[in-house]
Amino acid sequence: MIEVMRGQAYPGSDLLIEQTLAPGANYDRYIVSYLSEGLTIYALLTVPRGERPATGWPVIVFNHGYIPPDQYRTTERYIAYTDAFSRNGYMLLRPDYRGHGSSEGEPRSSFASPDYTIDVLNAMASVMRHPDADPDRVGMWGHSMGGSITLRSMVVTGTIKAGVIWAGTTAPYPMILQRWAERWASRPTPTPDPDDTADDWDDEIWRLDAVEENLAFWQAIDPFTYLDEVSGPVQIHHGTADASVPVAYSEILHESLLEAGQAAELYIYQGDNHNISASFGLAAQRSVDFFDLHVKGE
Repeated sequence: MIEVMRGQAYPGSDLLIEQTLAPGANYDRYIVSYLSEGLTIYALLTVPRGERPATGWPVIVFNHGYIPPDQYRTTERYIAYTDAFSRNGYMLLRPDYRGHGSSEGEPRSSFASPDYTIDVLNAMASVMRHPDADPDRVGMWGHSMGGSITLRSMVVTGTIKAGVIWAGTTAPYPMILQRWAERWASRPTPTPDPDDTADDWDDEIWRLDAVEENLAFWQAIDPFTYLDEVSGPVQIHHGTADASVPVAYSEILHESLLEAGQAAELYIYQGDNHNISASFGLAAQRSVDFFDLHVKGE
């Protein structure tokens, strides 16, 4: 529940440098760790080189999309994406989430559990402790599953000055459940595994077809219920040829934010895919410009 999450503390911890990586164009790179609910979570940290602003470097918390947890590696994928912000004067932290790579804990569904959002909020608190960070200038970026984590984070805390979401799984729960039901209907009936309980929520929840009878429950966990309290402006990007997440998810988020009286921008890329690969340079520059305006204050 969003209200329950708002009442919890996300203290994070000091970032511990686990490994120094080869530097980027004008920034240093590290694998770091921090604590989230007692679990050691790993992350990629980048720190700009050059003259530090008087108040510290502005911060971007970077939420990656779904990658099979056992295949995930801190230093792989999203390299160009993180570089777009790191080379433009942002301290960046990309948390791995629990159960991913070397991080402790069990991986869970981002829709069925608040665990990944908790890890991200603790990551944000941890990087804000960094002596070179400006804790008053924090933005958040998310792709796909990371987009839904970004939206949930922005209705749980008021710390995030602005959010950017690429191809986010950001739609009201009833719409997401309907899509799951349609996809499930085309799947063969699985053989029950009595030892497998990790995905029971995902396997069973679509059968709750009487959403209206449980409306209070869905509203309590759905960020869309709280869009009038989102912490800052949101910029949204989506490709029309996205085979993983319907472009309608971004369209309804944009429309719902505007209806809630929030500042929001939507960019649609004709014929582009889930990663917005063909228009990456344009989408990245728009994202940097958006953070420059709303986080850096330039």
